[in-house]
Amino acid sequence: MSLNLDDKKAVVADISAMVAKAQTIVVAEYRGIRVGDLTKLRADARSQSVHLQVLKNTLARRAVDGTPFSPLAADMTGPLIYAISEDAVAAAKVFSTFAKTNDKLVIKAGNYAGKQLDKAGVTALANIPSREVLLAQVVGMMQAPVAGMARALAAVAAKKEESAAAA
Repeated sequence: MSLNLDDKKAVVADISAMVAKAQTIVVAEYRGIRVGDLTKLRADARSQSVHLQVLKNTLARRAVDGTPFSPLAADMTGPLIYAISEDAVAAAKVFSTFAKTNDKLVIKAGNYAGKQLDKAGVTALANIPSREVLLAQVVGMMQAPVAGMARALAAVAAKKEESAAAA
């Protein structure tokens, strides 16, 4: 069913609002994917706060026009599904994870913070740990010297106790 002009303007406005808040957009061809698999992909995306939508490419081009994502318009050809996320790696991670188990999803391109990404770039972006994991790693690195110092002081205290008990 085709959309009338007012409906098209509303779709472009909705997508433009999402794009304005987004850090990453990834596009992929979905030709041949079964409905059940696509439903699973949508559920995975929803759980990671990624917006998935099948759009007419002309409407998507209008939504990204004048934004840092405008270079992505060159890759908007064919039957595409769009993943838009405020998290830097979530959209790439959702598509990459799904593509590992379903070869019919073909990642075409992406754009992260105004930088155009090819399929390899999207895969590299997907392999970056999540924000929570990175924060945990930073906290672990910050705690390591303190924990080492505490172990050293405990060892010195234990040695003094041994020497006092021996005397």
